[in-house]
Amino acid sequence: MSGPVHIVHPSQPLKNFSALNPQPVRTLSSRNLFEGRREIAIEHGESIYRLKITRQGKLILNK
Repeated sequence: MSGPVHIVHPSQPLKNFSALNPQPVRTLSSRNLFEGRREIAIEHGESIYRLKITRQGKLILNK
């Protein structure tokens, strides 16, 4: 069985999450990730997720 799961509410500041995780949070720029595209694929385990930038500039992650 895996270790404890910590659920962080989306409105919770990232600094509170770091208190649960002793490693520093790695920050990536969406500009660097997308490189001018509107959608990228993320491979996680055996699944592929799609991360999209909406017309309003928000991010949506779909499986």
